Amino acid sequence: MITRPLDLASRMRGVPRSFDAFFYVNIGLILLFFGLFGSRFVLSPGLATDFRLPEAANSLAGAMTTDVVIAVPRDDMVLAEGEVRSFDQQFRGWLRARVGDRTDARLLVQAGAPVSAHELARIYAIAAEAGFASVLLAAEPSEETGAPAGSGSGSGSGLGLEVKP
Repeated sequence: MITRPLDLASRMRGVPRSFDAFFYVNIGLILLFFGLFGSRFVLSPGLATDFRLPEAANSLAGAMTTDVVIAVPRDDMVLAEGEVRSFDQQFRGWLRARVGDRTDARLLVQAGAPVSAHELARIYAIAAEAGFASVLLAAEPSEETGAPAGSGSGSGSGLGLEVKP
């Protein structure tokens, strides 16, 4: 008794004898749920469905395809074909090579929120110099004002017009 001075083993309850039925009920419920959730009545995650979205008759009337896409996440940084570029002569030559001898080439500029209107005007000038017929802008809204990048509102846009009475 010197190794067990509190004699805790004698104060424990005995093992209950009625757990045999609980074991079989538990196994039965597990099999039932596997059977229900594996059946064809439950939509499984990989099951293809036949949902169709409604289509508008003139939904693509104003859509334009673009030949070249560049992303401008911030000022003086251009992502084109997975490469980071700046507004140097190499980028201008890259744009000229994309235009080639076509006269209807279009450029899509994906501008981030911190891009200023000055940078967008600079991109438009470079694109016009390279020979693009038009430049399309896809701008992220600014977190401060909710206006698109380069729209002249918010801080950091250099070409915003101010009207005074």
